[in-house]
Order: sequence, then structure tokens, then C-alpha cells
Amino acid sequence: MKEILKNYGSIILLLIGITIGSLVGIFLPQMVDFLKPIGDIFLNLLFVSVIPLLFFAISSSIANIEDSNKLGKTIGVMTAVFIGTIVIAAVATIAGLWAFPVTAISDGSAVNEALSTNANETWGDRIVRFLTVDEFANLLSRKNILAFVIFALLVGTATRKSGEMGKQFTAFLNAGNKVMENLLILVMKAGPIGLGAYFAYQVKTLGPELFGFYAKPLGFYYGFGIVFFLVFFSIYAFVAKGSSGVKSYWKHNISPSLTAISTCSSLATLPANLIASNRIGIPKEISSIVVPLGNTLYKNGSAISSILKIYVAFSILGWDFFEPSTLITAVGITVLVSMVAGGIPNGGFIGEMLMISIYGIPNEAVPSILIIGALVDPLATVLNATGDTVAAMLVTRFSGEKFNPEQAEA
Repeated sequence: MKEILKNYGSIILLLIGITIGSLVGIFLPQMVDFLKPIGDIFLNLLFVSVIPLLFFAISSSIANIEDSNKLGKTIGVMTAVFIGTIVIAAVATIAGLWAFPVTAISDGSAVNEALSTNANETWGDRIVRFLTVDEFANLLSRKNILAFVIFALLVGTATRKSGEMGKQFTAFLNAGNKVMENLLILVMKAGPIGLGAYFAYQVKTLGPELFGFYAKPLGFYYGFGIVFFLVFFSIYAFVAKGSSGVKSYWKHNISPSLTAISTCSSLATLPANLIASNRIGIPKEISSIVVPLGNTLYKNGSAISSILKIYVAFSILGWDFFEPSTLITAVGITVLVSMVAGGIPNGGFIGEMLMISIYGIPNEAVPSILIIGALVDPLATVLNATGDTVAAMLVTRFSGEKFNPEQAEA
């Protein structure tokens, strides 16, 4: 019993907190208004911790890489892993929908507020806004997380190129990375209370909507998504590290999964993912690059929901989803959607607008696309966020790096 408490004590406390939060959301919904501020405070602490953590983790990792070829190889392998596995997710979802077709009824009362967002922007403007900001202060917003990650990568690269003069700055980056890791550990100690409070809000808000107009497509998403989560991620972990990799991944993936499903935010899950990567034994020079970049650019859950949204829109309009050119376009859109869906709660409207503009989907099908995106968010976030860790395992394997010894604490 002592060994169990030592290895799984923090996870047990998280489960207790989330269970209590679920019960409150179901049986005492009037209490949720009092609990949600507690969850918001915890989430805000995570968000403000993530920005400096990302900067020090990424820039110190880059600065400490002696061989520039090694950095290029890591990023190249990472890109291949991201694109390859996203295509696998899209094709598997298409196969699932072909084997288990679902239909949806459009809810005419739904509103599509998101359509008016940035309606006058060109795609060029959106790409510029996605990759860069016009003022340094804007880098510190989590809404510009990819621009911030690119900046941290450039700082790390510049430090490497500064020779002897850069060594003092590298020491500063290494010290900052260690300090932010300890700050993260302090913040996560409040996880059982903060996540429990936020989960009560999620249950109260989403629970009633899961049954009704969207029951069949949502049933498919949650059923297929859980199977994909358990089967495909296990296969990836096995490819990366054999049977020990599967055991290690699931042992250390519990805390990130609980964080993801409670917060519906990939960004809030990123700190837990970095801790899990370290305990699995993924080298820091890989996890500190792949996990933060994957947080923005690598999303299995968004890939699956993208295919499902296109399928539902086509079924509402009476169009043939399984026509070859439609399927090829759907896979291409899915790769792009997985890269533009932001790491913030209920992000991804840009990707949905891409889908609508390419297929010319009329207005009557748009509310269904947006509502499905919101209702699948809890499981989508789990797939998006925890996929970063298993992707880092694959990058370690295919780049020829060695795994560090696994840490015992789960």
C-alpha cells in the first residue's frame, strides 16, 4: 500500500478531486457557480506559468545542443511523425465512418457567432498573425503561442551561435528552466482542488447537451476516439520503445489525461506532459522541442473531429462524402486543421472556416459543425495533448537517440 501511495498518490488525489467535482456537477449544479472561480484561479496559474516555462525549456534545449545537424534532424523527424500520424488518424476515421455510418439532425436554433470573427481577413493575414506578432508584449499572450514558440527557438539558436559570449546566457537559461520546473510542481499540487472544481463546471455545462440532436455523431466520436486513444497510442509507444514503452507511457500518461479532460485546454496540459515525458525517459533535448511545438501543431483529436464535421455537414446537405476527391481533400484539410487549431479552450474556428470555404458549405450546415466542435472538446483535448508525449517517444526512436532510465514516480 505504501508503494502504491508513493507512486500514484498524486494521481489518486486527482481522481478523487475530479470524481467529487463530477458528482457536484450532476447532483448539486447550484454549487458550480461557487466552485468555478477556484477552477479558474488554478487554470490561470497554469497559463501564466506555461509562458516562461516554454521559453526556458525550448531556448535552453536549443542552446545546449552542440551539433546543429542534430537539431535539424530532430525537427525533420518531428515533422514526419506529426504529418504521418495525423494522416493515419484521418484515414482511420474515414474507415470508421464507412463501417459505422452516423447521421445528424441540424439544430436550426443554433447560432454561428464565430463566422463573424475576423471575416475581413485574407488567408495571408491569418498566416502572418498565426506565426508572428507586431509587438514584443503580444508574444506573452497564450493566443499567440506559436509565435512565442518560434521566438524561443530563435533565441536558443542565437545563443548557440554566440560562442563563448553565449555561455553565460546558456547558464541563465538552464537556471531559469530549473526554477520554472519547480514552480510548475508547486502549482500542480493544487491540481486535485482546481481540476475538481473545473470538472464540476464541465459536467454541468456539457452534460445535458451530449444527448439530443447530436447523439449519434457524438457517440461515434467518443467511441472511436477512446479506441483510437487506447489502441493507436499503444501501437506508437510500442514502436518507440517496445512493450516497456507501452507500460511506461500509460503509467505516466494518467495525470496529463486527467488534466486535459478537466480543462479542455492543450496549453494547460503542456506542463503535465513535460513532466510525463521526463519520467518516461524521453531526452530533454527532444521533449523540450517536440512537446511544446506539438501543443500547437500536432492534434489527433482535431484531426478526427475535422473528418467527422465534414461528414456531418455532407450528410445534412445530402452530399456524397465518400467520393474520392472529397476524401483526399478532407485528409489535406485535416492536416491543416490540426496545425491551426490553437492550444486554448474551444479553439479551432480558423480550421473550421477553412473547411467551410474550401467545400463551399452553406450556412444551414455551419451551426452543426461549430456545435460538434464544442461538444467533442473534452476527449479531443485528451487526444491532442497526450499525443504530444507519444509523438516525442516516436521522434526519440526514429532520430536514433537513447531513452533515459524511467523514473518510478507516476
